[in-house]
Amino acid sequence: MTAVDVHAHAILPEVEALVGGSSGREAQRALDLRRNGAESEAVSGRMVREAWPLLTDLEARLAAMDAAGIDVQVVSPSPSQYHYWADPATAGEIAALANRGISALVARAPERLSGLGLVALQHPDLAVHQLEDAIGLGLVGVEISSHAPTATGTVELSDPRLDPFWARAEQLGAVVFLHPFGCTLDERLDRFYLANTVGQPVENAVALSHLIFGGVLDRFPDLRLVAAHGGGYLPTFLSRSDHAWEVRPEARGCSGRPSTYLTRLHFDSLVHSPEALRALVRAAGADRVLLGSDFPFDMGVPDPVARLAAAGLPPAEERAVLNGNAIRLGLVPATLTVEEYA
Repeated sequence: MTAVDVHAHAILPEVEALVGGSSGREAQRALDLRRNGAESEAVSGRMVREAWPLLTDLEARLAAMDAAGIDVQVVSPSPSQYHYWADPATAGEIAALANRGISALVARAPERLSGLGLVALQHPDLAVHQLEDAIGLGLVGVEISSHAPTATGTVELSDPRLDPFWARAEQLGAVVFLHPFGCTLDERLDRFYLANTVGQPVENAVALSHLIFGGVLDRFPDLRLVAAHGGGYLPTFLSRSDHAWEVRPEARGCSGRPSTYLTRLHFDSLVHSPEALRALVRAAGADRVLLGSDFPFDMGVPDPVARLAAAGLPPAEERAVLNGNAIRLGLVPATLTVEEYA
């Protein structure tokens, strides 16, 4: 069966050329160093340098896909290229470059790749235009982080200013891929690589909770949202959220129990063990989980198809994760027919 990996990244050198040397970029690097710690920053730097050909060279990417048994990748920019520190003008240039860079990459291998673009989450008034730009270039959606810090506060995913973006994404049938970058727990996670191993699942859980408790999924029930890293801590621990919804009036921002919203969300399969993947499928349903690898970073897995097989799901559920859900969400190349995925 055809395998569709919905969680794979590219680095766009033209974006880095645009922001290189700017005061905002240097401030972001200082923040990353403070949050991650010097040891993790050094290790991550080496890892990215080693992965650079896979992040930037199409032939290297396709060879790695073949070796892993991946037929189609949905490629999104590396989250390090969000650059949410940027002012409106610079943010507009970043999104335009990212959208065109991913579109050009996909155009070179249109039967093997689909693409996701970027929007400036820190400037909600720009997001609709940037989403439309991405879709107009043939991309299948956009990638966002769990929140966007600004000079005057934080744009959370429940922020009413994002409602026009969610509405347009729903109307277009665009996929929004939620991939956190950075954790606001800051120095508490600055050793042992906790900024990633704990921070990323925390950020996923917080962002998804904003979408649920903030009523975003009530207002936009047909939104196509895929959460990276299996949705972090949220999907298998929603009973506590349900309890809060029942006993706390301020937790009643959504119309139903939080756990009922799992059927309106999607999650990738990157949870690192067969037991965890089975638990995610039990919680959300096999029709809500898609194959994901986090290619080519070290916190990803080089063998997502084998990891899926190891979970021992029933054949129909395995096929749904392997390609069926990606087909339903429109994440596969338009040049191929459904029959070619059988």
